[in-house]
Amino acid sequence: MAQPIVKYTLNKKGQTPEWINTSDSSFAGQHAITGNKTGYIPRYESPQDTIFLGIASGDPDPDGTPDDYVGILTTKDLLQTYITETGSTLQYKTSTETVTGVQTSVTTGLSTAWGQTEYSGGLSTTTSTKYTASGVGTVATISTSQVTKVVVATDTTTGSSDATTDTPIVIDAASTLSGVSTSSSVGVVTTTEPTTGLAVTTTTTTYTTSYTYTDVSTSSSTSTSETTTDGVTTRTDTVTSTETTNYETSYDYATEATRLWDIYTALNS
Repeated sequence: MAQPIVKYTLNKKGQTPEWINTSDSSFAGQHAITGNKTGYIPRYESPQDTIFLGIASGDPDPDGTPDDYVGILTTKDLLQTYITETGSTLQYKTSTETVTGVQTSVTTGLSTAWGQTEYSGGLSTTTSTKYTASGVGTVATISTSQVTKVVVATDTTTGSSDATTDTPIVIDAASTLSGVSTSSSVGVVTTTEPTTGLAVTTTTTTYTTSYTYTDVSTSSSTSTSETTTDGVTTRTDTVTSTETTNYETSYDYATEATRLWDIYTALNS
């Protein structure tokens, strides 16, 4: 009995069908994509609206298949075509995190210098030249948006008041911000003040900023060592700052098809 590569959905309980081979020598849940087309009545309803690739425990029954069975891929070419179509729709990229910058800062001095309530000297710091490198591909960018300001204006017959909340955009110092644009929306709510019966109108203006930034992040680590000579203890703190950049390259559909086909072949040998 063959174990073919199939397209399938979850069952009506939201579980992987029992006829999918989920052993370590197989694969399941690969290359998930919606089975529905935008603007149409959905062909697949939740929780069966996502199509996966996996290996079935046996051939499809020619007399009929369950509703969580979608189709079969009988050749490597068909497999690669399907993965390519799925990846093109979902805009697959291969992401690689690369260390693109390293810098160290070494501070030395008597151990007592670190414990001073008010610093009075005794420490010296040497900072190295930053080592920089480049990765392969294009620096990945992240497009997102956030609420950056909310203005609440409250009006009554006796006066008005404004309250503003600002939330600045925060990105890593090594990253680069671009494509900044801001839109606003206004909401008006009128209520009656319970004690006075006066009308209260609250106007809330929400400002949403869309932006793009490069996927670069920094981190730091500190190591401490002490040496004692003739009863005098010297301490050394070394702070290492590391810059990491996420690079994107084109997805290798042929390699992925080969990987899955090799698993299928080994399972059926």
